[in-house]
Amino acid sequence: MTILVTGGAGFIGSHVVRHFLKTRADVKVVNLDKLTYAGNLENLKDVEHLSNYAFEKGDIADAAFLQSLFEKYNFEGVIHLAAESHVDRSITNPMEFVETNVVGTVTLLNAAVAHWKDNFQGKRFYHVSTDEVYGELQNPEDFFTEETSYDPRSPYSASKAASDHFVRAYGNTYGLPIVVSNCSNNYGPNHFPEKLIPLIIHNIIHNKPLPVYGKGENVRDWLYVEDHAKAIDKVFHEGKIGETYNIGGFNKWKNIDVVKLLCKILDQKLNRSEGESEKLIQFVTDRAGHDLRYAIDSTKIMNELGWKPSLQFEEGIEKTVDWYLNNSEWLNNVTSGAYQTYYNNQYLNR
Repeated sequence: MTILVTGGAGFIGSHVVRHFLKTRADVKVVNLDKLTYAGNLENLKDVEHLSNYAFEKGDIADAAFLQSLFEKYNFEGVIHLAAESHVDRSITNPMEFVETNVVGTVTLLNAAVAHWKDNFQGKRFYHVSTDEVYGELQNPEDFFTEETSYDPRSPYSASKAASDHFVRAYGNTYGLPIVVSNCSNNYGPNHFPEKLIPLIIHNIIHNKPLPVYGKGENVRDWLYVEDHAKAIDKVFHEGKIGETYNIGGFNKWKNIDVVKLLCKILDQKLNRSEGESEKLIQFVTDRAGHDLRYAIDSTKIMNELGWKPSLQFEEGIEKTVDWYLNNSEWLNNVTSGAYQTYYNNQYLNR
C-alpha cells in the first residue's frame, strides 16, 4: 500500500512517517512537504534511507503538481497533516491560513476524487484536525466529544473548522471514503520552538525570559506526540469510514503549571538551585481571543479501536526535556534558521 502523508517533515507529521515506516513494512510512505519554516527534513534523518520512503517537495494548493503526484505513485491512502497551525501567526496573517488550510485541503480533496473516482474501494482520505475547532470550555468538568458543536474562535481554528467541513462534505457529496480526527495539544521531540513547551525549554536552557500569556490560567489537554502517531495508525487502518475520532491524553494542565514544572525539571538537570528558573517567568499581555480551556474525551477511540495514551504528562515531559538536552544541535539549528539553508538543501540537492 502506498500512502501520501502531507506535512510529513513537520512536528506531528515526522512522527507519523517514522511510526509507519518502522511498524508497517508493507506500506510505502510518500512524504509531501512544502518545507516552510516548520518543515525540517532533519526530523527524519534516521529513516530517510529506507526503501519504502520517498520525499516530494511541493504545495498542497498546487493542483497540477498534486495530479502528477497521484499519477506517479497511485496512492491508495492519504493522511493529511499539512497545515499552518500557530494561533499567533494566524492573527497576524489570516490569509496564509486560508490558503494552506482551506484552499490546500480542497485542492487535495479534488486530486483524490479525480484519481479515485472510478474505484473508491480500499481507498481512504484521513484528515487530521484539532480540538480548537470546538472553541472553549467554560465548565472545568466538561470535555469535547465528537458531538460537540463547532465554535472556532481564532483565524487558525476557523480555517481548520472549514477544512473539516469540506472533508465531510466530499464524503457526503462524492462518496469519498473519509475519516477525521481532532486531537488535543501535542508535545515531544522535534517540536518547533514557537510553541509553549519547546519555547520554555529553550529559554530556560539559555536563561532567557519565559513569556506566559495573561495569568497563565489557560488549560490544555496534553498528549505525547508518539501516542498521537499510534492513534493515527489506528484510525487510518481500523476507523470506520465517515466517522470522527477525538484523541486526547486526559492530561489537563494550566499553562503556568506546565511552565513551573519545566522550571523544576530543568533546574535539577542543569544543576541549578531550586527555583532559579522560575525567576525568568514574565507574564505578558494575553493573546487576542485566547481560549480558556480545552479538554478532549477520547472514550470513542478507546472503546472502538482499543487505543489509549501510554504516557502520563509527568513521564512524557521528562522524556521530552531529556530529548532537547541531548539534541542541542537540532535546537540550535532550528532557532537560528540554519536548518532551512543547510539540511533541507542538502537533501534536495542529492
